[in-house]
Order: sequence, then C-alpha cells, then structure tokens
Amino acid sequence: MIEAELKARVHAPEAVVRQLDQRAAARVEVYRDTYYDRPDGSLAKAGEELRVRTVHGADGTRTVLTYKGAAVDEESGSKPEHETRVEDADQTHAVLRGLGHVELIAFEKRCRNYGFTARGRQMLATLVRVPEIDGTFLEVETLVEEADVPAALDDIRAVLGELGIGPEDLTRETYTGAVAARRG
Repeated sequence: MIEAELKARVHAPEAVVRQLDQRAAARVEVYRDTYYDRPDGSLAKAGEELRVRTVHGADGTRTVLTYKGAAVDEESGSKPEHETRVEDADQTHAVLRGLGHVELIAFEKRCRNYGFTARGRQMLATLVRVPEIDGTFLEVETLVEEADVPAALDDIRAVLGELGIGPEDLTRETYTGAVAARRG
C-alpha cells in the first residue's frame, strides 16, 4: 500500500485542534524515531527509509519497524510503506545494527493523532511538534493502492482546505533533514 500523505506548516494550531476535536477524539502520543541507513548511505540516496519508532501514549508503549520505499509521487513525496509491530525495541535496534545498518538520526515527535473518515476514506491527521524545530506541522494521510494516489491526494487537499490549510502551507521539508540541519 502507498501512504498518500501531505504535510503542511500550521499557522493557527489552536484553531486546527478545535476543528479536529470535532471530527474525532485525539490520541496524544510521543514518538521516539530512530532512522537507519547502510554505511554507504544508499537507502537515503534511493529515497528509502528504515525506521524504528517507539510510541508512548495513554494506552502504553509500542514499537514499530517501518520500511518506506522511494516516492511514487514527487510532488507529495507519497511512498510505499511496510510496517510491523515488534516486541522488543532494544532487540530490534540490535538486529538492524547486526545487519550492518548505522543510525542516521534519532529524535522525538510530540503528536496529536486523529483517525476519521472523510470522502469515503479512512484518514489519519497528525498535529506534530518536534522540539528541535520551530513550528507546528499537520500531516494528513490515507493508505491506498498506487493507482489511487492522485485521487487520494485530492481528497487530502480538500480536508486540509476544510481545516484552513491552503496550498501555500504545504511543505516537503522532512523532520530528519530539519533536525540534522538544526544540529549542524
């Protein structure tokens, strides 16, 4: 499946929270993301990602291993995504290092997640703050077959518009890139 997703900078986060709170109950979570690559950087060069994410929330802690392939839509950066829950975060990190992967970057994201149906699609809207980056971001995503990516992105744009987020607010800036730049 492809994660059709758009990300935007949010200039009025309180207003967006109020609107999202009307659509669904928020799940407040803290993500601890660690990105890996091969020593030669070939995953990043190919536009691929390998991540271990540990999520801390009201329902407890869970860890997921994610591989994202290269973007299938250059404008949005939407990528094929393969994700599975793992039992032990420390062992997962050890497996990746044992396979020769190296840690690229690790950082924290503070998220408010909202799952809802819009335009006949299951959507996830996530308000994101990364302590090392200025500003608030909104990601809206849905999982679709590759052929459905353009229509799904149109639906996501419509949802963003309903939330007061216009095309001028969209960004392809990555958290990994922004955090790395901030750290120098």
